Amino acid sequence: MEIYFVLDASAFINGFGLESNNNYTAPEITHEVKDFESKLTLDMAIRDGKLIIQDVGEKYIKEVNEIISKSGDVLRLSVPDKKLIALALMLRDEGKNIKVISDDYTIQNTLKIINIPYSGIMTDGIKGVYNWKKVCEGCKKEFDENYPFDDCDVCGSKVFKKRIKL
Repeated sequence: MEIYFVLDASAFINGFGLESNNNYTAPEITHEVKDFESKLTLDMAIRDGKLIIQDVGEKYIKEVNEIISKSGDVLRLSVPDKKLIALALMLRDEGKNIKVISDDYTIQNTLKIINIPYSGIMTDGIKGVYNWKKVCEGCKKEFDENYPFDDCDVCGSKVFKKRIKL
């Protein structure tokens, strides 16, 4: 069965070889590719028909937001990251055999939760699934992901994101 690759910016930056024409990325990802050589690779892939820039419907964005609100990855994923994951979900729903290429551990964590294959280029990939939560450095009070402040409302200490292995 043919593999369809969903490419993060790191795929272009770290030299992923575009062998087939089954390569996809989200429009927002193209803005993350900034250095000259990577941009050239990206532009040539688009020109040669080896890369399809595919936007994603709101349905898939909502699905990703629901998944990451449970895992805590909502604290760490950018809009382009969410779009990339949503694109992978959409292509999987279309019956395509997909693999995401990304060196981003938070993206990999989310993909692992939803059972979408991935691999990195510069990294081996994550070993386990992690969640994140906000915790006070001082009194250890745990906060909701939507807690808007950088310091604790109880003791005034710094609030940080803590990784929790599942």
